[in-house]
Amino acid sequence: MKKVLTSLLIIAGLLFIGLGIYYWMKTAGDLPHWLPGHEAGSTHHHLKHGLAAVVLGLGCFIWAWVNSGGKPEVKSEQNTE
Repeated sequence: MKKVLTSLLIIAGLLFIGLGIYYWMKTAGDLPHWLPGHEAGSTHHHLKHGLAAVVLGLGCFIWAWVNSGGKPEVKSEQNTE
């Protein structure tokens, strides 16, 4: 289950970063109508939308990195008598 979640987080991170780059490259009028920030005929670039998507993507990568770590070893005390 842990590997599946890590894989999904990596995929989501890539998608969010790709979406952020897409926001920076296209104007608001060129965005698909289902994306937030679409404004028909507008030549405005949504830099904040792109930045938010990239931050979400980096957050997914950090979460995947933390999630991929192993369990900490529990050292038990042993009697040396």
